[in-house]
Amino acid sequence: MRCRSCAPIPEEARHLAGLLERRFSISVIWASAQGATRFNEYVQALRPVAPATLTARLHELEEAGILTRLLVDDRPPRVEYRLTPRGERVAGAVARLLTG
Repeated sequence: MRCRSCAPIPEEARHLAGLLERRFSISVIWASAQGATRFNEYVQALRPVAPATLTARLHELEEAGILTRLLVDDRPPRVEYRLTPRGERVAGAVARLLTG
């Protein structure tokens, strides 16, 4: 049966689906929900992932409002990533998909 009155898919849903389809995006979100915050923690959790690919995914997820990047003023300075409230909702949806 064809849908003659279907509403178009919202642009935000298209954008999020495109982001989640990229390699390692869901894995980064999963690792964040499990407690990963620093680059090397993601590398360990997502092994094997190329550093350039991980950097790209972290940046894209930050731009999408799923992760926030925090510069920790310490010696030496470090960067941590945390799920935003939106990211927590996405992580919850991912968890529900994976656990049935």
